[in-house]
Amino acid sequence: MSENNYQPPKVWTWNQKGGGAFANINRPVSGATHDKELPVGRHPLQLYSLGTPNGQKVTIMLEELLAKGITGAEYDAWLIRIGEGDQFSSGFVEVNPNSKIPALRDHSTTPPTRVFESGAILVYLAEKYGAFLPKDLAARTETLNWLFWLQGSAPFLGGGFGHFYNYAPVKIEYAIDRFTMEAKRQLDVLDKQLATHQYVAGDDYTIADMAIWPWYGNVVLGNVYDAAEFLDASSYKNVLRWANEIASRPAVKRGRIVNRTNGPLNEQLHERHDASDFDSQTEDKRQS
Repeated sequence: MSENNYQPPKVWTWNQKGGGAFANINRPVSGATHDKELPVGRHPLQLYSLGTPNGQKVTIMLEELLAKGITGAEYDAWLIRIGEGDQFSSGFVEVNPNSKIPALRDHSTTPPTRVFESGAILVYLAEKYGAFLPKDLAARTETLNWLFWLQGSAPFLGGGFGHFYNYAPVKIEYAIDRFTMEAKRQLDVLDKQLATHQYVAGDDYTIADMAIWPWYGNVVLGNVYDAAEFLDASSYKNVLRWANEIASRPAVKRGRIVNRTNGPLNEQLHERHDASDFDSQTEDKRQS
């Protein structure tokens, strides 16, 4: 049946043969599909993730904390290959019942504290280490305003625009137009905010920037979906200024490649267990 004359049934049923880039892992139920314990390294913070925009938020935050000299933020980052269903293991579901990356377990507490949802992890780390989240109530609130804006907006950019523009097995004009309009509206919101502020929430670099950059910064810089030209990214001059400034930060350069499995081999660090791994364990060096 073509997209033009499809009529939904009275009761939807799951077509396990449905197409698309993620058809082999998408399912309408939750819970574990197999038993497997998660590995645990030598650091208190154990991250289970993949280098998607949501995963990058947390590794950027951890690298920024370490760059500030907060040694307690040392971490092990274990690769969760979502294309192979690692997120449905019993161990992962125990940390995140929603089976989405990233997920964090903090072994410095008794019992260990689980933290899931990328925004929650950013707030947890910011409060634990007293960094990148202002203590002043008004400034803190503005930072959280933008963090929650991202958490609500990014699904339109990723699951909406990104899916139908880049991943869907067929190009549906209505869907692409619908989500392109929303993606551009969101970029306009950001552009106007950044016209009068150095960073998203004001004059200070915060977890709001760390959350927003992996999505909107990567999009306008052409790092995801190959859609910068399609979205006319060059017209969002303030977003581009901010995106390039964030991209130049050494901690961002490190954090964005952790648990990454695509792109240039020198920008893929599948697992991170020590700061020296950036010099010796990227895929270009491992495969040489």
